[in-house]
Amino acid sequence: MPRIRPPAVADMFYPADAQELQEMVDGYLREATQGTASVESAGAPKALIVPHAGYVYSGPVAASAYARLLPARRKIKRVVLLGPSHRVPLLGLASSSADAFSTPLGAIPLDRQAIERAEQLPQVHRLDEAHALEHSLEVQLPFLQSVLDDFSLVPLVVGDASPAEVAEVLELLWGGPETLIVVSSDLSHYHDYDTASALDSTTSQAIEHLQLERIHGENACGFHAVNGLLYLLRNRAPELGLRGHTIDLRNSGDTAGPRDRVVGYGAYVFE
Repeated sequence: MPRIRPPAVADMFYPADAQELQEMVDGYLREATQGTASVESAGAPKALIVPHAGYVYSGPVAASAYARLLPARRKIKRVVLLGPSHRVPLLGLASSSADAFSTPLGAIPLDRQAIERAEQLPQVHRLDEAHALEHSLEVQLPFLQSVLDDFSLVPLVVGDASPAEVAEVLELLWGGPETLIVVSSDLSHYHDYDTASALDSTTSQAIEHLQLERIHGENACGFHAVNGLLYLLRNRAPELGLRGHTIDLRNSGDTAGPRDRVVGYGAYVFE
């Protein structure tokens, strides 16, 4: 019988009702594509960095990046998804023993063969506890289900891992145009609006210029995964030929919260 990881944060971070969830995601995607003719005409990105808060806070920002995948919805067949661990301290990266991850929109099969390849690396360990309640990966799944056709998933929770260790995993799973890399991270936490806006703008510049030395836990909660992606892109720049762009940069004060203590959200594409 297939082992399925059930949704843990439905009805908290996003609606548990499938119809309500689909309408919410579709609404964010429509908003992201309005007045942006380049979304449909541009080539699809190879990698994204997207936020992972509750949808009312970060959903519109995440959608601005996910909308860029629509032209390649039939081409992308595998998603390598990395996000930080909020509940379980761990060294390296945690894989899952599940056969599928489910959301109210259905089940997504895991690419067991790719996961087992990654588990041959010493920094990748099978640890279902790290996945059981983790929201940083789960909140990305309904967006992926909405912008892609059939695809498989390689979910990895990233703990204390060096940029080189994360980059080694990404390089192993990089693949071709059939593989998408998604890194889940919010930006600064709990500053006032103006302070956060300045900090997050500086972080965005560092991401665009692959300056991982400037990105740390104070300005990006998923910095271990972010820096692994930037490390790989910087060290293999001539071969990969990818450039990063900031697609959207807002915070909770712009979307659904007060402005005295905000969380920053950025959407980035590498194409």
